[in-house]
Amino acid sequence: MSRSLSTSAVMPSPTRSESKAEAISRAAMETIQLEVARREAKTAQLRAARLAKEAADRAAAARTAPAAKRKAAAVR
Repeated sequence: MSRSLSTSAVMPSPTRSESKAEAISRAAMETIQLEVARREAKTAQLRAARLAKEAADRAAAARTAPAAKRKAAAVR
């Protein structure tokens, strides 16, 4: 003879203003999470582009021969 209590009996239903505030809060959090995801994706893309450019710059620098050093003039 077990009877389960419904959640409405334990917790009162929110008032109209609380429901509206909850909906606004939920929408704001979704917007913030979307902006964070976009920012992180953009950061990852820019990081990958920067690393690729740095690798290309290092490869180009390695291909160029270093300039020959001049001998210093003898001082008398």
